[in-house]
Order: sequence, then structure tokens, then C-alpha cells
Amino acid sequence: MTGKGALGNGWSADEAARAKLLAGVSAAEIAELYRYGDTHEKLAILKALELEDIEQAVGSHGTALIEDAIRTNDQRLLAAALGPYATKHLSRTAFRQAVLKCVFAGVPLAAVDGLPERADDELRRMMADFAAERRAAGRSVPVDLQPYLEG
Repeated sequence: MTGKGALGNGWSADEAARAKLLAGVSAAEIAELYRYGDTHEKLAILKALELEDIEQAVGSHGTALIEDAIRTNDQRLLAAALGPYATKHLSRTAFRQAVLKCVFAGVPLAAVDGLPERADDELRRMMADFAAERRAAGRSVPVDLQPYLEG
């Protein structure tokens, strides 16, 4: 085992170990680790936000980390950012924008925690507008967008 093998639920061994090391670390320290971390460290922190003790430690301060990851063009960071923590803490507007960013970036919508429950009429309208633009340009519409266009 190299430490990068899958443990299930989308976690690698190194991410799980890094997340374990975050237990007892303050929100400010977690933010600093994220800010100066490499991609693998950022992934571990983003995934760790779903853990109860880490979520309690960061409170709503983790939203800034999520928002930073959403601004990147790294599909891995974007997918990791949209886990259970984002479902609980992102505003409706921020969540909608993050979902559209996933669509634009090619991140499978299955990676977005809570999407079926949080897909409101406005998000469906935005998705329909995106699909219409793609079709008008002669481009394909991502298959995983289809269930949200049928409602």
C-alpha cells in the first residue's frame, strides 16, 4: 500500500491520515494549513470538513475554504468542496453557483452532496439555460444534467 489507495467513500489513506491529524486543531490553524497546503493537503482538509469534530472546530469559518476551492479550476478540489459541509453551510445562491461551476468544469453532479434535495426552481432554470446555450451552439449537454431538466 502506497498510502494513496482508496479506503471507500472517496477517501484515500493519506487523506484519512491527514484528516485525523486535524483533530484538535483550531479553525485558524486549519485555515492556515489550507492556505499554504498543496493540492493533496487541501483535498484532505476539504474532505475532513464533513467529520463532526472538524466541522465543530471550524464552525462557519470553513465556508471560506469551500469558496476558495470553488474558485479554482481543479476538478478534484471543486468536487471535494461540495461535500456535506457545503450542503449545510453554503447559501442557496453560493450553492447554485457552485453546481453550475461543476457543470462547466466537467465535475460529475453525483459528487455534489445534497444536490437532489437542494435543486430548487432557480437552479433548475439556470441548468435549463445552460443546456439551451449548449444546444444552440451545437454542443452536447452533460448526461447527468438531464434529470434536473425534466422536472
